[in-house]
Amino acid sequence: MKSKIVVSVLIFVHIISSPVWSDSFYEQVANYLRNRIEASGTPPVLSVGHEKINASIVLPRFYEKRLYQPAWIDDDGILDTVKELVGVLRSADREGLRSKDYHLTLIADILTSIVKEVQQRQYLNPRKYVDLELLLTDAFLIYSAHLLAGRINPQTIDAEWFANIRETDLADVLENACQNKDISSAFEKLMPPQAGYARLKRALGEYRHIASNGGWAQIPGPAPINTDESGKRILDVKERLRMTKELSEDEFHLPYFSKALENAIRAYQMRHGLEITGFIDEETLISMNVPVQERISQIEVNLERWRWLPQNLGLQHVIVNIANFRLDIVENDQIVNTMRVIVGKTYRRTPVFSDKMTYLVLNPYWHVPDNIARQDILPMIRKDQSYLTKKGMKIFDSWGADAREVEVATLKWSEINAGNFRFRLRQDPGPENALGRIKFMFPNQFNVYLHDTPSRELFLKTNRDFSSGCIRIEKPIELAEYVLKAAGWNKHKIEVALKRQVEQTVRLPEAIDIHLLYWTCWVDEKGIVNFRRDIYQRDKLLTEALQEGPPGLH
Repeated sequence: MKSKIVVSVLIFVHIISSPVWSDSFYEQVANYLRNRIEASGTPPVLSVGHEKINASIVLPRFYEKRLYQPAWIDDDGILDTVKELVGVLRSADREGLRSKDYHLTLIADILTSIVKEVQQRQYLNPRKYVDLELLLTDAFLIYSAHLLAGRINPQTIDAEWFANIRETDLADVLENACQNKDISSAFEKLMPPQAGYARLKRALGEYRHIASNGGWAQIPGPAPINTDESGKRILDVKERLRMTKELSEDEFHLPYFSKALENAIRAYQMRHGLEITGFIDEETLISMNVPVQERISQIEVNLERWRWLPQNLGLQHVIVNIANFRLDIVENDQIVNTMRVIVGKTYRRTPVFSDKMTYLVLNPYWHVPDNIARQDILPMIRKDQSYLTKKGMKIFDSWGADAREVEVATLKWSEINAGNFRFRLRQDPGPENALGRIKFMFPNQFNVYLHDTPSRELFLKTNRDFSSGCIRIEKPIELAEYVLKAAGWNKHKIEVALKRQVEQTVRLPEAIDIHLLYWTCWVDEKGIVNFRRDIYQRDKLLTEALQEGPPGLH
């Protein structure tokens, strides 16, 4: 079918100067186009055959602005921009999108029919050209919208995902593309500008190439496959690693466990976020046996997530990749510092959003959220009424400004449960404080922030989803030093303030962009493709949503 589209367009462009075309025909098409749009109702409902025109709001506005003059034909016939548009749409899969979402089959059928009519000197039906106009314009607008803001609105599938969707007037984008006779450049300007998006697109092509060659075979179990093993399973492992370039061509045919194989396994484990052992343990074997098509799908959903990001992430910004349990400080597109983080448990998931960090708090009090007090701390108090004292916590009779401290011993804890618990808990600054010594604030509706933690041993874990939604960071002093350097704060000044154990709010001299993201696949600056476990099952929801047809464009 794709070759049919191209042949149809090439033939038609070649014969557009046919004398069958008359000067009045262009105006007939314009009149029929105006009538068709004016009769579409409010809100507009347009279709061609059995296919819905999805850009039902933007498309009429585009034609109203140009007084219903066709965009894809002129007095001489069909424009070369049709061929260019069809060519771009045919390659939409390079962006992780689907060509079939853009009317290409019906466009090809109409073009083929028009070619036949012209060749045979038959009557030219202006309504058919109107159908072609509507399909081409809708295809341009929908593809533009997908490049600009993604196919899926993330909040329709995940209430904890708030995207800073890029916006522009797509009717103006199309008008400028028509005026400049340059469709490809218009689309390129709508793509995410960050280098990470381009790198991930290249990875998509590489993994599709692997798939086109049959993918990789399953490595038989059981695990482990140790350094003393030899034979066919070793060859299977080597072939698998050769396909994804961890192992060189001259190593993969040797049927024993070599040092090169151990290094290749370590490289594989590192880029998949696995425990680095140097042999095939059970988790590594499961990862290696994930089919290539699933990896392709993983790349596609993360390309979609790039399209949900702001146009400009900020010259200086902080990125937390929840799925990678890591924070990066980025300056002028270069990572200048990185650290491990601990994110929310699967039932208290860390949300996804972008915001601005505006201040930090040294030696913070922890005002315990009500749900944590009821669900986590109350059971501890009922077991041991000295728990609050041990943890440096105080209890107050309400959340109001006039709340009074209550003595723990005066309360009948046997009668207090999660349903009638009405108290406020506050933990004082100190070594037991759950927020550690610093918290970094970017006020948001989720009450999520970055903070230190006394539980340093958890950073040694490979998978670090242990928090109640906030993000615990490995190097709080280094992050504080970075965000406060313009205000004259250095490590020494920060440590002196921390030793006082007195709560102190410090405003940043300039707000810094922070992006809490969820990338289960990305390509780093060295060109290494990284995959991570879908800890919150967000990939699954997005994959299912992407299988549906395109939504309307408003």
